[in-house]
Amino acid sequence: MKQDFKRRSFLKNTAALAALVGLPGGNIFSKAEPQELVEAAAKVLPATGKPVFGLKVPPIKQVKVGIIGLGNRGAEHARLVNAVGLGKAKITAICDIRPEFANKTLDFLQKNGGQKPTVYSGKPDAWKELCRRDDVDLVIIATPWEDHVPQAVFAMQHGKHVALEVPCALTIEECWQMVNTAEETQRNCMILENVCYGNEELWLLNMAASGVFGTLTYAECAYIHDLRELMFSKTYYYNQWRVRHHEVRDGNLYPTHGLGPVAQYMDIDRGDRFDFCVSMSNKQTCLDEFTPTLEPDNEFYNKTGFVHGDMNNTLIKTAKGRTILVQHDVVTGRPYSRINMLAGSKAFHKGYPSQMSVSGHGHGFLKAEEYKEYRERFAHPLWKKLEGEAEKNGGHGGMDFVMLWRMIDCLNRGVELDMDVYDAAAWSVVTPISELSVQLGSVPVKFPDFTRGYWKKERKLGVMANP
Repeated sequence: MKQDFKRRSFLKNTAALAALVGLPGGNIFSKAEPQELVEAAAKVLPATGKPVFGLKVPPIKQVKVGIIGLGNRGAEHARLVNAVGLGKAKITAICDIRPEFANKTLDFLQKNGGQKPTVYSGKPDAWKELCRRDDVDLVIIATPWEDHVPQAVFAMQHGKHVALEVPCALTIEECWQMVNTAEETQRNCMILENVCYGNEELWLLNMAASGVFGTLTYAECAYIHDLRELMFSKTYYYNQWRVRHHEVRDGNLYPTHGLGPVAQYMDIDRGDRFDFCVSMSNKQTCLDEFTPTLEPDNEFYNKTGFVHGDMNNTLIKTAKGRTILVQHDVVTGRPYSRINMLAGSKAFHKGYPSQMSVSGHGHGFLKAEEYKEYRERFAHPLWKKLEGEAEKNGGHGGMDFVMLWRMIDCLNRGVELDMDVYDAAAWSVVTPISELSVQLGSVPVKFPDFTRGYWKKERKLGVMANP
């Protein structure tokens, strides 16, 4: 894709930009032209192992689980794996650099079912000891974003299956490391995209697969969630790691909650693929105006000059000509939304609140009784099966429990997981690809093909083939 570029003043050092988005071999771009950066982003690296499409491993009767990172997400994963039950999974080891967090989770597990995992804590590389254990089959990683790939690669190299919090990777190079390591080791590397297991999302997936929407043409999705108080909290995010990304990065930093379900509706890497994107951010104001409200002893008190715009809009074109708008806004007072809009030749849906229209049913949204009929007729069998337990155990309305139960059940039965390393890479690479587009003046940037051409082969999602 040839483009005419105009250099911008902040792009004097293209090596810094190459490093920011993690281009493989980024150190060679000290004098690169913007076009060279775009071409390097899409370059397909040679395979170093065998593909892991449809990877199946021998059934694991009781999955031995290790969890790295016991803050907000990791502690919740421990609670829900425990709720899945010892007949299916056992937590054998947990790790957090903060002893108080590790011990809090240990205390919970001992009091709620009597599990007594080994605790690793107190030093930055304690997690490596967990990965070396013989009694760990699956490592769940819920650490800050920059730690995900190093920990996943190490775990897979030590024979473990991996489940990664989102986004799985921050750079293009990390995405390739993830893919190549999974192929070399023949281990699962699953993205923990809980929204793919939401009731509404599974319902839409079932309708899309059943032809209710006809030919899919367009989608909108997002992560819109005012996180200002949490990002600047001195306790919620370890070392306030999340807001630190806003100091140096501008793009879609958190694409997968909205995009993951849409990618499944559209069979991305299962007959279609992300081809290229155009990304732009508006001016940054909300964080500059928020920091004066912090307590004076907060490191970010009165800080200004954050790099990330208040709203990022990334428009993706797929190989089959579909378009997807992905929004990222975590700093304005806009009510929470993932949008979850899906359009086809026969039907249309938008979320927040969920509304649907169908060709032949008038010019407005379906009336309550008609909508209810579609909800009941196309309810996904996995959600129907687990609805009671999901309601009892919770986790974002039950989707967290359904996700972990399903992943563990697939390993119990020896069937392929619903999401593979190619999903993890394709959904996560939106971050660096969007950053590159923003920094180069919102030019089109092509996606790398992590499947190396295999995306053209249509294949069913596991959650549809083996619910």
